[in-house]
Formats: sequence, structure tokens, C-alpha cells
Amino acid sequence: MSGAALAVVVVVVFLLALYLLQRYGDLRRQQRMVLLGTLLSWYLCFLIVFILPLDVSTTIYKQCILDNSDHPTPVTRGRRTNQTDSDSSVYPTVSVPKVCEEPWSYIPDGVLPVFWRVVYWTSQFLTWLLLPFMQSYARAGAFSRVGKIKTALFENALYYGTYLLIFISLLIYVAVHPKWKFTWRELQTIGITAANTWGLFLLVLLLGYGLVEIPRSYWLSSSHGYLLAKTYFKAAKMATEKASAEENLADVMEEVAGVHESVRYNHNLRKCVDTIITKCPTEYQEEMGRKVESSCGEQNVLPTKRGLIKLHKKVISAVQRYSQTQVQWSILLDQAFHLEDVAKSETSPVRHFTHSFPSEHPHSWIHRFIYTPAVEWYWECVFRQGFYRLLAVLLCLLSAAVVWSECTFFSTHPVLSLFAVFVQMAEKQHNYICIEVVCFVSILFLCVCVYSTVFRIRFFNYYYLVPHHQTDAYSLQFSGMLFCRLTPPLCLNFLGLIHMDSAISHQDRIQTSYTSIMGSMRVLYFISDGFYIYYPMLVLLLCFATFYSLGSRCLNLLGFHQYITDDHLTSDLVDEGRELIRRERRKRQKAEDGENRRWAWRERYAVQGANGRTRAGYTELKDNQNSPVTEIKSSVVTFNRRDREEEEQRRGLLRDNSSDEGSPSRRSTGGRYLSLSPSRTGIFDDV
Repeated sequence: MSGAALAVVVVVVFLLALYLLQRYGDLRRQQRMVLLGTLLSWYLCFLIVFILPLDVSTTIYKQCILDNSDHPTPVTRGRRTNQTDSDSSVYPTVSVPKVCEEPWSYIPDGVLPVFWRVVYWTSQFLTWLLLPFMQSYARAGAFSRVGKIKTALFENALYYGTYLLIFISLLIYVAVHPKWKFTWRELQTIGITAANTWGLFLLVLLLGYGLVEIPRSYWLSSSHGYLLAKTYFKAAKMATEKASAEENLADVMEEVAGVHESVRYNHNLRKCVDTIITKCPTEYQEEMGRKVESSCGEQNVLPTKRGLIKLHKKVISAVQRYSQTQVQWSILLDQAFHLEDVAKSETSPVRHFTHSFPSEHPHSWIHRFIYTPAVEWYWECVFRQGFYRLLAVLLCLLSAAVVWSECTFFSTHPVLSLFAVFVQMAEKQHNYICIEVVCFVSILFLCVCVYSTVFRIRFFNYYYLVPHHQTDAYSLQFSGMLFCRLTPPLCLNFLGLIHMDSAISHQDRIQTSYTSIMGSMRVLYFISDGFYIYYPMLVLLLCFATFYSLGSRCLNLLGFHQYITDDHLTSDLVDEGRELIRRERRKRQKAEDGENRRWAWRERYAVQGANGRTRAGYTELKDNQNSPVTEIKSSVVTFNRRDREEEEQRRGLLRDNSSDEGSPSRRSTGGRYLSLSPSRTGIFDDV
């Protein structure tokens, strides 16, 4: 089972990393090197988390064998006389094979050290060298690979120079210190200690936020009223961001159009301009093509190569931000409509959940068979609130256990860390499955608290993880860097919580293979006996600050609006968001009603069969309702009631002309739909 357990974990973790990358990244459009680097960094970090409990159980089994071998007389006689009944009664001691039963997930000697060495050093190479370079490469506006490489090296010169300066300083310090021997092993340990110290500094900050925010978010999410108010708040903020992204894109596209007109097709910079145009949305590309055809040959100022590189970088950023806001706005509208439907269903006497609008993504037959409207009503209106509150209580207990253990894990006599108590109780009973479950649940909860904070943080749109394939390459690689820097110190901190790290617990025990790769932290006593023990206690203060929302209030004072229930600005934004959602609901309802009427009209008079057209060919009102670019370019059928003469009614003409209803110039191309029946006057007034 040893090889099978390791193989299963490796495969499952790879599928988990691939699923997350598919959810946040775009596997079809983004560069292969970006996807590969992000996938590898996430995969290696998740491997450390999932394999560490197996390392702990294997180490405890080895410690059991060593402890029994320390009592040679009873154990040896028990081994020698175990074959005879008389001698076994004289020496009723326990033999090694019976007491130290091999765990189901036992990994043979020599496997884990090589595994940890490969995983750790690969992740460190990614986070400190390769991913920073790939970040700059992905954001570079150069038009060739050589140009992007030069830009990336130039941008990372200060970054790498700082590391080199720190390394040289540590090298001189170790060489001058009289008690330290200048060996490669100690230099390696000092480098690992420096990286883990930086990671622990950031880890405690993220952990203090997640330990409070995750249980509280589940408790508050049990209330539909709270969720709806917060969704209105998000809608008001997202509307502002969406308008800003649209204006920014329009300004950048105006610059691109000017360059497109000034640089002719026989110019040597034309390839660069064509590369920029390919990054623009399709609607703007078509508009630029029409402008060039209708232009009178006005010659603008020719741009330089450096200017085109800057413009290329601006186009990539503006288009990415515009796409993110459009997708987020659509998701936010669906969430708001769903929560409003839940509020209506709670007061409805019929125990049947009704959606205001059909889902744009068709569900599978399994989902339709199991998650019926009746089941959905019971879940949303009856069971969801109790389930979320029970989950919040369990997470709150785990958070309290983590905070207590972080403040008391340095005490070994008596043992105060709750995780160490659980592991030691299971160790006495040789219950390896219980040890692995406790370790896995504990470290998984720590990872959820830290990683969820990584997925939530947002730095001025510079770093932002957006689901539904909308995360840019820079943010994906930045998250991979954070994971690789946070996971090793997180695992070392967990081993300290369960007293499996002798550098902190000062116990004479067999070290885990993971700790042996990290090296002995006792080389730097002020780190192992000071920073690693007392700095995690800061998590208690951070939990209090998060509980009273001190960080959110400070950001709110600085102008970054946060959802605070007792704030007047929050109430104003909630009211504004409610009005925006109401307006979008009316627009979508009108579009839905108009489409249903036209569909019924065509079915009645067999217009569809005569012209061979489908329902999707007549209207695009449902698709991309909220995109300003698609509003400019979408074609809708307009109806004119001023020409209802008797002769035109007999003809029943359906002309396939359209008008640019949403265009800034408001010009119509004259498409008309002439009714056959005079009794249906005004049926299309709402379109």
C-alpha cells in the first residue's frame, strides 16, 4: 500500500491543481509557458501539503521502533521466546512487530528525502528566479522574443541585485563568525532559513485574517438578507469599475485607431501595428477597418518603436481589465437575481423554487434529475441556513484551536498545543490513520485560511485572481510565487505545532524527512529560539484586528470602500446597487418578453419556415446585454407603426434590415416590421 498511497496522492493533487488553473486561467489563449509555470508551482505546493501527513506517520513508526529497541532485555527475550508458549508467559512483553505495526501508508526509506529535495528546490527555483522573469516577460510590450527577454531582464535587475547583495552579506557574516564553519551545508541552511523567515512573516499576516474571516463569512452567508445587501454593494462598486474600464479601453482604442491611420501598409512599423490590432476586440477592429477605408489619406505624426511598445502594453492591460469587468458584472447580476428569487421563494406558499430568468448555461441531466425545483427550495429556504451556521461553528472551533496552539506550542512540559496533544494520544495507541487524519485536517485548514486570503487579496487591480478564465498571466504567476514562498514555512510551523520539529521543541526525536531537508535551524539561534517561537503569537492580535474590522475601516478612510454594516457610505452604495439591479432586471425582462412575443408571432404566421431562419438569427438581445460594445454593434428589429396602410398589411413583409440602436450617433438604417393584423396594434411598443 505504500507505493499505491503515494501514487494516488500524486495523481489527485495534479488533478486539483489542473482544475484550479482551468477555473482561473484560460488554457486556450494564454501562453503555454505561463500556464506550465503556474501549474507546476501550484502542483508542487499542494504536493507538500498532501504528502506531509504521510511523512509524519512514517516518522512516528520509525520512532516507535527506536523506542522499543532502547529496551533490549524484554524486547529481545520477547523476540527470542515468542515461538514458545512457556517462555512467552514468563516474559509477557510486547514485541516490535506487534506494537510497531507498519502503517498502511508507510513509505520506504530513501524515497521521501529524494522526493522532498526535488519538490522543495524546484519550487524555490520557480518562486525566486523563473516566475519573476516570466511575469515581466508576459507583461512586456515588445514585439519579439528577444525584446521581451531584454525587458524582463532589465525590470528584474534590481530584484536580482537585491538578492545578490543579501547573499553576499550573509556569506561574509558566516565567514567572519568564529563559531561557524564555512561549509556548503551551513550555507544551504542559512539560505533556507532566510527564505522561510520571509515566508513566515507574510504567513502570519494572512493567517490572522483567514482564521477570523472564514468562519465569519460562513456565519453571515447563512443570512440571505446580508448576502443580498452585500451583493448590492458589490454591484455599485463594480458598476464604477466597469465604467472606468470601458472609458480606459475607449481611450486606448482611440490611440490605436490614430496609429492605424498614420502608419500605412508599406511602412516598416506596419507589422507592429498589425500585432497591436490583433489584441483589440473584434468590434473595434472592424470599426478601424471602416475608418481606414473612408479616410481621406490624412497623414498623422508617425509613432516610434518605443511608443508602439508602450501602446502594445497598454492595449493588453486595457483589454484584459475590460474583459474581467464584463464577466464579473454578468456573474454579479446572476447572483443578485438568484438572491432576489430566494427572497421571493421564502415568502411563497408554494414549495417550488422559481427562477426569474432561465440559466444561460444548460445543466446536465443528472443535475436536473437530482436538483429539482422542490429540492432547490428546501435547500435554499430551509436547510442552507442551518448547515452554514453549523459549519461556521466548527470552523470557529478550529480557529480557536489554531490560535491557542500558536501561542503555546513552545511549551513541551506540559504539552499545551492541542494538535500536539491529539497526535501524541494517537501515537500512544499506534493509530496511524488517526494521526494522518488529524495532520491532514489541521494542515488543510491552515492552507485554506492562507490560500483563500491569497485568492481574495487585490492590489489596485495589479494583482487580482478572477474566476471563469479571466485571470491575467501576471496574477497567475504572482499567485504561484506566493504559494511557493508560503507553503514551506507553513509546513514547518505545523510541524512545530505538533512538536515534530526539534529546533523548536528541543526534543530528542527522529526528524521527519521534510525537516531533514530544511536543515537544522539551530545554526541561527536568534531565528530558531526567537523569531520562530514568538512571532507566531502575533496572530492573536491580528485576529482581534480582523474581528473588529480595523483593516477594512482603515481602507474605508483611505477611500477604498469596504462593506461595513454601520457605515453611511455603505448604505448609500447598497441603495445605489439595488437601483442598478432593478434597472438591469427590467432591461432583461423586456428583452425576454419581446423575444417571446416575436417567437410566438413567427410560429403563428410561419414566417420562420418561409425564410428558413432560426430563432437565434432574429435577435441577440439575450447575449451580452450589458456590454457597451455589443450594445453599439448588436442588431435588433425595429418596428414602425406609421405606415400601417391596407396594402402593406396584405403583403406581410419582413425585411431583414437592422439599425444601430445603441450607437452614439443614434442613426437608423430603416428596418421595419409590418403587422398583418390591425387588431394587434401596439404589441411591439416595448421593444
